[in-house]
Amino acid sequence: MSKAAPIPSRQQILDWLNDNPDQTAKRDIARAFGVKGQAKIELKRILREMEAEGLIEKRRRQFRDPSTLPPVTVLRMLREDSQGDQWAEPAEWTGEGPAPVVLYVRREGDPALAQGDRVLGRLTPVEDESYGYVARLIRKIGTASHRIVGIFRKTAEGGRIMPIDKGAESEWQVPAAVTEGAKDGELVEAEQTGPRGRMGLPRARVLEVLGDPSAPKAVSLIAIHQHGIPDDFPDEVVAEADAAEPAPLGDREDLRKLPFVTIDPADARDRDDAVLVERDDDPKNENGFLIWVAIADVAHYVTPGSALDREARKRGNSTYFPDRVVPMLPDRLSGDLCSLHENVDRAVLAVRMKIDEHGRKLSHRFTRGMIRSVGSLEYGQVQSARDGNPDEKTEAMVEEIIDPIYEAYEALKRARALRQPLELDLPERQIVIGDDGHVTSIQFKTRLDAHKLIEEFMVLANVAAAEELEKLRRPLLYRVHEEPSLEKIEALREVAQASGFTLAKGQVLQTAHLNNLLSQSEGSEFDELINISTLRSMTQAYYAPTNYGHFGLALRSYAHFTSPIRRYSDLIVHRALILGHGWGKDGLSQWDIDNLEETAQQISDTERRSMAAERDTTDRYLAAYLSDRVGSEFTGRISGVQKFGAFVKLDETGADGLIPIREIGREFFHFDREAQELVGSETGMTITIGQRVRVRLAEAVPITGGLMLELLEVEGQGMPSGNGKRRKGRRPGTRPPRKPARDAAKKKAIARKVKRTRKK
Repeated sequence: MSKAAPIPSRQQILDWLNDNPDQTAKRDIARAFGVKGQAKIELKRILREMEAEGLIEKRRRQFRDPSTLPPVTVLRMLREDSQGDQWAEPAEWTGEGPAPVVLYVRREGDPALAQGDRVLGRLTPVEDESYGYVARLIRKIGTASHRIVGIFRKTAEGGRIMPIDKGAESEWQVPAAVTEGAKDGELVEAEQTGPRGRMGLPRARVLEVLGDPSAPKAVSLIAIHQHGIPDDFPDEVVAEADAAEPAPLGDREDLRKLPFVTIDPADARDRDDAVLVERDDDPKNENGFLIWVAIADVAHYVTPGSALDREARKRGNSTYFPDRVVPMLPDRLSGDLCSLHENVDRAVLAVRMKIDEHGRKLSHRFTRGMIRSVGSLEYGQVQSARDGNPDEKTEAMVEEIIDPIYEAYEALKRARALRQPLELDLPERQIVIGDDGHVTSIQFKTRLDAHKLIEEFMVLANVAAAEELEKLRRPLLYRVHEEPSLEKIEALREVAQASGFTLAKGQVLQTAHLNNLLSQSEGSEFDELINISTLRSMTQAYYAPTNYGHFGLALRSYAHFTSPIRRYSDLIVHRALILGHGWGKDGLSQWDIDNLEETAQQISDTERRSMAAERDTTDRYLAAYLSDRVGSEFTGRISGVQKFGAFVKLDETGADGLIPIREIGREFFHFDREAQELVGSETGMTITIGQRVRVRLAEAVPITGGLMLELLEVEGQGMPSGNGKRRKGRRPGTRPPRKPARDAAKKKAIARKVKRTRKK
C-alpha cells in the first residue's frame, strides 16, 4: 500500500500556479502533488484560506495567482498608439498595483477593434518587455461600452453618478472598489460595466476624476470628455513635432516678394491662409484680376504613416470652444511652423486664379512655394481701412493691397449672384469669457465685407483644387452636400404657405427657389421662422471620394483645400496635388488611396462629434450666464415643437429653452407631428414654430445646459385656462386672454385645409 503524498505548502501551490497557468483547477493541483482521498479535504481548506487572504483567486472551480492573468481573459481594448500598436487591459483586475499591460496582435481576418470593445483573448506571457502579455483574439464579445460624464455622489455602497446629459435616463451605481477615490460632488468620467443590478441602476466604474464641476473653464472640459475628444498628444507625436525644422526653399517657387497678407479674427489661434490680389494687366482681360490664395504646406511636416499623421487622422479636425481649442496638430506646427506669421518665410501650396470683371474664373495655376506675409491683419482692422479709417499698420497698404482685394470681391459678388448659393441669414452668437473663466457677455457677431471676401476667395480656391485634381485624374475627398429630400421640402413648403409665402413646385429644386422664399420673408415677422425652417430642411454636408456636388453652394465640384492645420480633409487634398504634380515624396500614399472611403467616414464622424461638443458647451455657458436671472421675463420665438413641449429661442442671447408640456395651459395639448403643432383640446390654442412668445425663466442648470421656461404670452395673447376662462393671479404681467389674432388663425386654417385636400 503506497504512502499518501504530503500536503503541499502554500509556496509550493503558488509556484505550481505560476508555472502551470492552464492547470489551475483543484483536481489539477491535487493530481500534481499526489493528494488523494481524505487529504483532498485538507487541500481544499488550504486553498480556501489562500483565497480569503488574497493569495490566489477562484474562477469557476479554478485557482490562480491574483498577480497574473489566466491564459484566456476578457480584455477591454485601448486605443492605438502613434506606432500603430493596439493595447488592451483586463476587463477586471483585483491584484495589487496597476493592471498588466497587454499587446494585442491582430491576425489576418480578425475584425477591426475600437477603443472600449471587449474581447475574449488568449494570452501568452512575455519577459524583458514593457508589457506583460501578448493577446490574440478568440472572439469579440461586446462593442465599446457606454461612457458618461457626471457628478459623483458618495453612498454607503460606493457611490452613484448623476449624468450631466440632458437626455440621460438614469443614475449609475458604482461599487466602492472602483470609485478611483472620487469625492462627493466631483465631476467624473465613467464607463458601464454591467446591466441594471439589484438597485435597479446600471453598474459603472470611474475611469477618471475630473475635479470641481463649477471650476472656471470646466464647461469645455466636460464636453471634451463627454464626447471622447482626444485632448492629449502622445509623447511620440509631440517628439515628432518638436523635431520639425522650417521647410527650406529647395525646388519651391519663390513667392516671397509678393505682398501676401493674412486676414483673421482678432483672437485667431492659427493663420493657415494668406491672400493677394493684383489687377490683371492682360488687355484681353480688361478690369480683371489675379487672385492668389496661399495655404500652409502642412503636408511637408505631416507625412503619410507618421505618428503625426495617424494622430491627425484620428482627430479629424480641431475643435473650438469659447475658452480653448483642441487642435488637430501640436502647437509646434499649428501655432508656429505652419502658421503664416508676418515677416517670416513659410512654405505653402498656392493657387493663382484669373477672373474677369464679372467674377468668372478663367484659369488657375497651382504651385508649391515659399511666401513671406507682409502683415497679419484682423477683419475689423481691414474693414476700417477700406472705410477710410486706416491705422498706422494698414495706412500704407490701402491702395496697393486692400483696395484691390475689395475690387476683386465686388467682381466675385456678381458671379455669386448668378450662381445663387443658399443665402441663409442666421446671426452667429459669440460667448465672451473673462479671465476668471466666467461668461462676461453674449454678443452676436457682425458680418463685415472683410469676412465675406475671404470666404469668397476660399470658395474659389476650393473649387480650383477639385477641378485641378479631376483634370489630373487623382483621387481626392470631395466636400459633398446633397439636395434635401422631397419630404423635407414639402414640410418647408407647408410652413411657407401657412406664413403667406410660396415655394416653387413641380420643377427640379434649385437654391434660387429657396433664396426667393427667403427674400419674400425678409423683414417680415416670419423672417427668422423661414430661415430656421430652410436650414432644417437641408441635409448635412460630409466627405466622400465620390463627387455628388455641393447643393448649398450651387457648385458641381467642391473640395476642402484651405485649412489643413485644422482639417484632415484638406491635408488629403494637398497630398493629392503634390502627387499629381510630382512635387515630392510626401504626396498621397498608396495606403491613403486604398483607405480613402474609410478616411472620409472617419473625418465626417469626427466633424459631427466636434459640432455636438461645441453646441453642448455653448448651451452650458448660456445656462451659466442666465442662472442668476431665474424669474426674469424674456421674449423669443418658438423654434421647435415636440410631444413633450415646445422649444424657444430667446432674442437676447440666442439660447434655446424648453417649455414642458405641463406648463402650457391647464388643458390637454395634442401633438400634430405633420403640422409641427401643439393644439389645446378645450380652447383650440395652437403652439407652432415661428410664433412670438414671452416667457419666464423658471430654471437654469449650467451643468447640463438646460433651460426651463414658463409660457406667459403667445403672439401678444395671454394664456387661457383650460375651461376657457381667464387665469387670475397665476401669471403676473400677462394680458387678459383673448382669441389668437385673426390673420394668424386664418393662415393656419388655410394650411390645415390644404393638408386635408392633399390627403384626399
